Order: sequence, then C-alpha cells, then structure tokens
Amino acid sequence: MKNIVRNLLLVGTAAFMSVSCDLDLFPDSAIAYDEGGQLITNSADLTSFENGLMASYRGVFYGVYNQASELMCDGFNAMAGFGNNYGPIHRTDVSFTPSDDDTRDNWSGNYGAIKNYNVFIKGSYNVPAELAKDAAVARGEAFFCRASSYLTLTRLFAKPYGANASTDLSVPLVLVYDQNARPARNTVQEVYDQIKADLDSAAVYLAGVPGAVRSQRPTIDAVNALYARYYLDTKQYAQAVTAAKKVIDSKAGYAFAKDSASMALEYVEDKGTEPIIQMYASNSENGSGTNSIYTQMTNNKDAGTYYMPYYLPSQKLLDQYEESDLRYQHWFAKGDYPVFSVSDYIEDKLTVFRKYFGNPTLRSDPTATPNARQAVKPLLISEMYLIAAEASLANNNAAAAKEYLNAIQTARGASATEATTATVQNEWFKETVGEGLRMSCLKRWGTGYSGRAGQNAAVELKALMNGAEYAQKSMPATDYHWQWPIPAYEMQINSNLKQNDGYSPVSVD
Repeated sequence: MKNIVRNLLLVGTAAFMSVSCDLDLFPDSAIAYDEGGQLITNSADLTSFENGLMASYRGVFYGVYNQASELMCDGFNAMAGFGNNYGPIHRTDVSFTPSDDDTRDNWSGNYGAIKNYNVFIKGSYNVPAELAKDAAVARGEAFFCRASSYLTLTRLFAKPYGANASTDLSVPLVLVYDQNARPARNTVQEVYDQIKADLDSAAVYLAGVPGAVRSQRPTIDAVNALYARYYLDTKQYAQAVTAAKKVIDSKAGYAFAKDSASMALEYVEDKGTEPIIQMYASNSENGSGTNSIYTQMTNNKDAGTYYMPYYLPSQKLLDQYEESDLRYQHWFAKGDYPVFSVSDYIEDKLTVFRKYFGNPTLRSDPTATPNARQAVKPLLISEMYLIAAEASLANNNAAAAKEYLNAIQTARGASATEATTATVQNEWFKETVGEGLRMSCLKRWGTGYSGRAGQNAAVELKALMNGAEYAQKSMPATDYHWQWPIPAYEMQINSNLKQNDGYSPVSVD
C-alpha cells in the first residue's frame, strides 16, 4: 500500500462541549499537511485545536486510567463472578504480561494525547499576528498537559525517582511528532527533567491565567499543583511545600466539603469547591468519566435497582475510617440498595464504594439507574494539603505537617492526630481512594503492601475471590510488578525499546 504521511491536519471540532473523551485530535481520516505549513490560520482553527487539547487531556483520566493502578494495590477485593475484569493486574500473577490490555491502554492513551500536544505546540508558533497572544496561552495548556502525561507514564512504567535516576529506564521522550521514529527509553532523570521544563514553559504562558474553582482549563494554580507533584516525587521537599501552598493560599478559594450537603454537592452533583480542574461534562456526550466497576448498578423488574460491583472495598481500607468521617458516610454504603453476589441479592451486609455514584444530570433521565458518570476532576485541593504534610514532615517540620494534616481531618469530621509517617500515609489512603494515586504513593514511600483482607461479611458469605493472589495478596516494594511491562505491541514494532525486568521478552519481527 502507498505510504501516507501521518502528520495530519486537524479536522476541526465544533466545540469542546461536543467532543467525546476519546477524541483523536488528528484522526486517520484527516488530510495530510506539510509540517512546515501553517496549521492555524484563524480563530476558529485555534478554538478547535484548543478544544481538542482539552479533550485529549480529559480522555486520560477515569476508567482504565484510574482503575487499573488502584486495583493492583490493597484497597479493593475482586468479587466472585467479577468476570476477570482487571484480573491480571489485580493478581499480578503469571497472567499479567506485556500483552495486558489495561497497561497497554494507559500507555497508548497517554502517548496518543502527547502526539496531539506535540503537533499543537509546534503549530502554535506559526499563527497570524492577531492570534499570537491566545495561541501562547493554548501553548501553555499543551505544555501543562504534556507534563501531566509524562508524570503519569513514568509513575506507572518506571522505578520511582531515587539514587539511580540517571540510569534507571523510564519511558521514551517524544517531543516532536514523527510516525517513523523508533525512540529508545529515556532515563528517569531525563523524563523528570522534561516534566520540569514543560512546567516551566507552562508557568510562563499561563502566568496571567488565575486559578478558579472547577476551572475547565489549566490555570497557574493547576501548574503549581503539578509542580507540587513533581517536587514531591523528586524529593525536593521545601519546593513541594512552596508549590502546594501557592494553591492552598490561592485567591480562587478552594475549600473542603465539610458537611453532608457539601459532600453531596462535590461528589454527586459536581458543584463543589475542591477541584483545581474539573473538566466539562454533559449528558449529550460521553466525555464524563466513568469509574463504574465499584457499583455497576443495574435494574430489573424482579429485583429493582441493585449493585453488581466487580470489586468491593477491602476491610483494610474500611478500617481506616471512623464512623464520624464524612468520607466514610458518603463514599461507602451498606444497605441503600441490594448487592448482587454470585447468585443472590444481599440486602444489607456488604459495603460498596460509591465515591463515583453518578451525577443525575449525566443520565438521559435523572431518575434512571445511577451510571457512575461524573465530571473528571484531575486535581483536587486535598492533594495539595497531603503533599504539604508529607513534604513538611520529610523536611523535619512536624509542626507544619500537623497543621496541613489536621486541616483535612477536621474538615472531614475525623479525629485530629499527630503528624507521623503512618498518619500522613494513612490520610493519603483515606482521602485519595479511587483516584488512581495509591500505586504512586506506595512506590514513592518504598513500602509496598502486605495483605488486603476482604470485608468480614463478604468472606463469610463467600462473595469474594479466594486465594493467595486475591485477598491474601502482598506486594513488597521489591516486586518487579511495580514497574508495569512495556506493551507487547510497542516492543514488536520498536526494537529500540528494552523491556522492564521480570517480564518475558517479546519477539520483534
């Protein structure tokens, strides 16, 4: 077949509000363009490109992008009859190989988005003079988004930043779109250096874009939030506190949900005050996020509405909370609907995780069965308090760490504690459950985990999968599975890639 140039021209989207979360900014059906030509010729082009950037960014959160890494850890147990959904990564046994679909999707989704960011960054420098200012802001958004994807990729596929960062392999850095390139993997140090460089660029271009609660686009607060993640990962603790504090003290006015009504506004209606970024979502398109495996709500004429989850929260997770904790009261439920387990409906014994219950306005009929669709929230203010607490403690400032830690605990109705390694780490577990951050935390701390005991009632009712790779699973920090395998397809088409240790080699044609 005739080779076709894959540097492709945008087929303009009408608006961000009408695109789906899996939008490919440069689809295969688009016409070819000259790389040296001008992609953006008018304001409509720029708007379409910018909307596409945000669709690409939104598309790499929730679903497999949050669930896969979460289920590898210790917060959830597979139910009997879970259909092997996320089974290989939950067990990390011999079935977890370079051919795993979930790790492949995390790789390809982020690199697909990075391709879009790269093409836009290059094209944004060549625009009509009257568009230069707006193009620079959009360029800052693209740098921010690229930094976000590379931070995600290195957290998943590489060893954590440490003494061997200059030699440990991370992921390939691809900064220019070239379909024919076959890049080798860069080091952890090189990838984190690029993340910093992209954030530095984003900080310049977005300096005049103030933060706003539930902003649908990156702001300077979002840049500082990502800086805080970067500095925490790279053990630059003073800088991590400074970056996090900039967001905490922002004039935007981010605030914790502190009572039942505000928890419902935040985590059901998507109208809260915690998001630094909250992506656009509507009932008319599929751009809202869906972390549905924890509820899988169904309805039939005989049983009515019921939960049919693939995974239940572990007893280990549930034991972290006090009954007074608003998170326990709103993110977990027992008895509000029956739970279907194996072949029976269990009325009021099993606790389900319902942090992503579903916004009624994101259903065709608000009274219909909850569908777990929520507006995607990539960055929340609570993480900035957690970063500030962890970094302050690591920087030998226990008093400051306690202040940040207690701010979360008090807001959530939990008992205030001293700031210790254990209490800070437990607060990460309680506050960010389901957000896809557990894996990166356990890797950063170098702890791994020991056991994920199932709910007592679920064990008694034989509602869980049983065996050493399920509820009894442990993963020490030395387990090679903490570095996900480079996907088999990538290895097959790119002989310059080296597989992570522990995984079977993939033949290269």
